[in-house]
Amino acid sequence: QVQLVESGGGLVQAGGSLRLSCAASVRTFTNYVVGWFRQAPGKEREFVARITWNEGSTLYTDSVKGRFIISRDNAKNTVYLQMNNLGPDDTAVYYCAAKTVFDVRYNYWGQGTQVTVSS
Repeated sequence: QVQLVESGGGLVQAGGSLRLSCAASVRTFTNYVVGWFRQAPGKEREFVARITWNEGSTLYTDSVKGRFIISRDNAKNTVYLQMNNLGPDDTAVYYCAAKTVFDVRYNYWGQGTQVTVSS
């Protein structure tokens, strides 16, 4: 069983930055894909970014390209989401999720961390 714990959320002014962390209880993330999702009030949860642990390959949704960076720390089994130039539309609960490369769906989820961007 994989447990994911997010941290780093908070309140920031528009144009500011935050770095989210996702720490995993798993011994190794080898053969896993780790993603970040977000859910704004009244909206469905949406994909933000993901990274493949083995190759470090990244993918972003269009609205965050050039502003967000997803990265990993192998030694700490931790994935980060560096968020720059934040805007009010980025306000949401951000979730970390994981799946193995053999899975279609993300089947491990964290509890979420709130990010609020004030204008």
